[in-house]
Amino acid sequence: MPRKKSPVLTDHELRLMDVLWREGRATVAEVVSGLGPPPLTYSTVLTTLRTLEKKGYIAHEEDGRAFVYRPLAERADAAKSAMRYLVGRFFGDSPGALAVTLLDDARLSDADLVRIRNLISKRRRAGK
Repeated sequence: MPRKKSPVLTDHELRLMDVLWREGRATVAEVVSGLGPPPLTYSTVLTTLRTLEKKGYIAHEEDGRAFVYRPLAERADAAKSAMRYLVGRFFGDSPGALAVTLLDDARLSDADLVRIRNLISKRRRAGK
């Protein structure tokens, strides 16, 4: 039985997940060739894929002698999980504190500001 998913992917794991999300499915060799710099060895990629499978992020099927890996977690779900972890760890479980920090610290385009205003209005109307 796979262990519980970690709340966040390590940088190393994220690089491999990026390849699987982009390709949909891949062998170890295809993941190795799909990585950008710096390169990783076949054995490092294989070990990390096995770890990701134990964590429940990916699954494999056999195709002849090769294992073909596919993502079980969507990129958006992984991002939401990472955000929940970040909010809990650094912002006292307050999404508002994170939002205020982002708004105070980031340069936002006019399009971003309009989108944020629309989301706030939508939330107010929904009573959330």
